Amino acid sequence: MTLEDLRVFVAVCRAGSLSAVARELGCTQSAVSQHVKRLERETGVALLERRPRGVVATQAGRILEAAAREGISGLDLAVRELRDLVAGNRGYVRLATGATTVRHFMSDAVVAFRRRHPDVNLEFRTVSSGRGSFDALADGTLDLAWITLGPAVRGIEQRPVVELPWVLAVREDDEFARRTSLTAGELHGARLIRLPPNSTSAAQLDAACAELGVRFAYDTSVADWDTALLLAEVGVGRAVVPALPGLTVPGAGALRLVPLTDLRPLPVGWAVRRWDALSPPARAFADLVVELRRSRAADTRG
Repeated sequence: MTLEDLRVFVAVCRAGSLSAVARELGCTQSAVSQHVKRLERETGVALLERRPRGVVATQAGRILEAAAREGISGLDLAVRELRDLVAGNRGYVRLATGATTVRHFMSDAVVAFRRRHPDVNLEFRTVSSGRGSFDALADGTLDLAWITLGPAVRGIEQRPVVELPWVLAVREDDEFARRTSLTAGELHGARLIRLPPNSTSAAQLDAACAELGVRFAYDTSVADWDTALLLAEVGVGRAVVPALPGLTVPGAGALRLVPLTDLRPLPVGWAVRRWDALSPPARAFADLVVELRRSRAADTRG
């Protein structure tokens, strides 16, 4: 039994697929299977059960996976801390986020953190999906991920920071541009710019609309909220997006943002493996983002 056997086994349990892990690791499915078989020989029990669509851990497999996941994360953290000591660094924070998140949610926190902790390294990584963020948190390659909160994920703690109301983004000459508010029902059947496909925010919007019996049509897709706003501003189409911090509602210039009053807001915030296992610098950065967001919200209400 090797550490690599355990890493591969944890990845298979998470993905529910031998072939998916093989693609991720750039090896054959047979090679992945050999790692699992070696663990089964060592433990003397079956660890995976084959299903028509992939594999699932047996009861014994779940026990081993939980222990391996905790142990691997702890070892990875210790190794990184030792490397930092050797290099003379005083810490690091590795987080998954993108330009939209940094611009609207944490630009002030990044500046303040850099001033308070000049010797701490900040690493911003772009992850293609929420699932990818959860995987990176679980295996210890990330400390924090800023996400749209969704259903509970095993082995991941989610903490809400702010709830974003929905708005309709339109060009100033649109028929809805002069409205001070709208209901989603008034847009039933409207053609919109679609939020990132398969994203949690798109799923949350669809669910909120389904509660009201509202459906939209889509003719354009984007990779992030800022692109949707830009396309709406230049007149490509309309977009239903979260009211991002720093944007004026109902809007200014060529862009108008009209509040949608009947859609439940979108929760966003932090995801971590375990809050009590965060390094002091990572915890300090996460807390600073929350502190400054709440301060800005209080100033807005005042």
